[in-house]
Amino acid sequence: MTKFRALLPTALIAAAVAHSATAQTVPEDVLHAELVPGWMEPGGRQVAALHLTLAPGWKTYWRHPGDAGIPPVFDWSGSANVAGVEVAWPHPQVFDTDGLRTIGYKTEVWLPIEIEARDPARPVALKGQAQLGVCREVCLPVEIGFAADLPPGSDPGPAAPAIRAALDSVPAQGSGRGKATCEIAPIPDGLRLTARIAVASQGGEELVFLEPDRGDLWVSPPEVSRAGNTLTASAELVPPDGKPFALDRSAIGFTVLGAEGSVQVRGCSPG
Repeated sequence: MTKFRALLPTALIAAAVAHSATAQTVPEDVLHAELVPGWMEPGGRQVAALHLTLAPGWKTYWRHPGDAGIPPVFDWSGSANVAGVEVAWPHPQVFDTDGLRTIGYKTEVWLPIEIEARDPARPVALKGQAQLGVCREVCLPVEIGFAADLPPGSDPGPAAPAIRAALDSVPAQGSGRGKATCEIAPIPDGLRLTARIAVASQGGEELVFLEPDRGDLWVSPPEVSRAGNTLTASAELVPPDGKPFALDRSAIGFTVLGAEGSVQVRGCSPG
């Protein structure tokens, strides 16, 4: 579980921090944000959601914003009785504008949030700050705050159906969803990774996002091709010092995003 922030590569976090100096409070007629309680699961984990509603023509970004978007960054440090927070990202849209491809949401999105309490028998006071990008003709880096009290043992609230629908839209993962092998070769300033992912077509043009275990790596946009039920993605991984490095295959994440669905695969074996 991600501790107190959404999982994003360090390079993306640094890009968002660079925007923070000019982040502004967005008018509610452009973006309305509400932290909505959901329910408590049998194991004691709380489920809530951040409900974002956007004005017509405006969009915000997925966890990987694409060529020119602003990556979202969350801070949960103001919370009480919270050991960890994980934000789930439903299947997004792909936008092609003036030769740039960005990935995100229009109109509205429910972002499910899973909260691990330090003491599940006590209430959770969830308080968050988020840096987001919202765009129409221009893009604005904005900062929003939200909070909710989550009592223990709570039954599903009125927002539960919308939260469950959003969870169902999160890229599928787990055994049987896809397996990957990968070849890793040195290049002058890092490594080239070529992954072959056994996964059925997700429809239309498919995008692949690579998430290595090192957040300081620059990852080039993967070159993607398909042959039957095998999707091949090749990308360069370059560290700050521009030298070859050790890469943990078991910790590499792959997200395949298509027009009709999406799949997440964790780890790859040699091959």
